[in-house]
Amino acid sequence: MEILNNFIDLFISVWKDGVAGVNFTQVIIAILILFFFLFLRGFIAKFILKRLENYVSKTSNKFDDALVKAAEGPAKFLPIVLGIFIASSYMDFEGKTLIFIDNLNRSLITILIFWLIHQVVEPATYLIKKAEELLSRDLLNWIIKANKILIIFFGVAATLDVWGIKIAPIIAGLGLFGVAVALGAQDLFKNLISGILVLVEKRFKIGDWIYVENIIEGIVERIGFRSTVIRKFDKSIATIPNSSFAENAVINITETTNWIISWTINLQYDTTVEQLKTIRNEIEDYIKKNEDYKTDLGYAVRVDKFADSSIDMYIRCFTKTDDWDEWLAVKERLAIQIKQIVEKNKASFAFPSQSIYVEKK
Repeated sequence: MEILNNFIDLFISVWKDGVAGVNFTQVIIAILILFFFLFLRGFIAKFILKRLENYVSKTSNKFDDALVKAAEGPAKFLPIVLGIFIASSYMDFEGKTLIFIDNLNRSLITILIFWLIHQVVEPATYLIKKAEELLSRDLLNWIIKANKILIIFFGVAATLDVWGIKIAPIIAGLGLFGVAVALGAQDLFKNLISGILVLVEKRFKIGDWIYVENIIEGIVERIGFRSTVIRKFDKSIATIPNSSFAENAVINITETTNWIISWTINLQYDTTVEQLKTIRNEIEDYIKKNEDYKTDLGYAVRVDKFADSSIDMYIRCFTKTDDWDEWLAVKERLAIQIKQIVEKNKASFAFPSQSIYVEKK
């Protein structure tokens, strides 16, 4: 019986002493508090946030949609921070444990604040009217990314400062290393600056069809800090350094408003002057009267030169359409019409040939 009493006394003593001077009653209550806030977190995620998402999806502006989506992470993290703070406040810590718990709570609150600022940066851009027109969406995305990186940096610095770790000496110590890296990363900075120039000058944007002679032709899929991703027409992906766009002429085919047709047709040397004039006039009439062409931008149908094996006629005109497929169809109709005109006038197209004359002695 005495052994049992001793066990009970020891059990009560251990219960009161608990962990780090906190009795087990406080520990159990703290755990229950944490479970309550975890349940609250699930409630916020499943009911409050879902209802907010459904509500803002019915509105016409994008700001509230982006704001609710951005706040989802911090909103789920808030109950955990509150739960840890209230649970730790309920327990009577002492000495170094109290300092550790205080630093932990400060760190969690710091992380929550910087996380919230980090998430709000992107939705805030929707409030800046005509921001995309002034900066372009791609440049705006770069600015957002740069701001987010800065916020993360300051958040880490503030969190480390809570624990007494000063970041300034660390940055100073990395100075020489940074210089060495900069010297070895000249191409990286060159591409970075080139990418910024591309976006500032609005040479192209995501979705544009671009052509860089002897380098690439395709659709822009992503503009990064160092390189641009372009999907070629065979569906393969090409990653091109941004410096290539700064050093070479970039043709933005998507921005073409009037597609040009510039051809040279080759007629045989036995074509008479009358045939040449008739063919020229009929092709010119076809272009002038056809609704496929913008004649106010100018057009030309002229006998151009006497080539090695043909009389060359130059044809140039502009189409009304700026659609690639329709432009091809217009070109096809013009080609068929030219062939019909040439054949109707009993002339023939020339092809490269040579005549050899053998002199008899």
